[in-house]
Amino acid sequence: MKINIIAVGHKPPKWAEEGCQEYLKRFHRELSISVTEIKPAFRVGHTDKNHLARKTEKERILAKANKNAYLIALDEKGSQNTTSELAKLMSTWMTEGKDVDFVIGGADGLDPEIKGQAFKTLALSAMTYPHALARLILVEQLYRAQCIIRNHPYHRD
Repeated sequence: MKINIIAVGHKPPKWAEEGCQEYLKRFHRELSISVTEIKPAFRVGHTDKNHLARKTEKERILAKANKNAYLIALDEKGSQNTTSELAKLMSTWMTEGKDVDFVIGGADGLDPEIKGQAFKTLALSAMTYPHALARLILVEQLYRAQCIIRNHPYHRD
């Protein structure tokens, strides 16, 4: 199974990049995981024109997405799952032989069309996180879910 995290935002802080790299190197080789960074679109302050930035980012995201993979949108209004529930989802996807693309939007979130095309919309929390932190949390949770699947002691209930 291949997992690709498509994240709007480039040049994450050093602490976020190092944290992601630490977890990425821990994954078992049966699970290929990568992070694809998407350059954020130009924004005009806090104006109504930022929907244009989301549309530009949508095109960039879809250009990097695997057409045969499940598209999972991350959004604060998505369903909130426990790590064990995420592990069950991953286990199902692995059994199906399905690849998965997780998408983290830009400063103004994801274009509604991306959310509409998504197989599932998940929330990391009801709170809003900076994008670099959201990426790190997602990578850690995917690693933790893999540990649950493999009965590794990293996760404790």
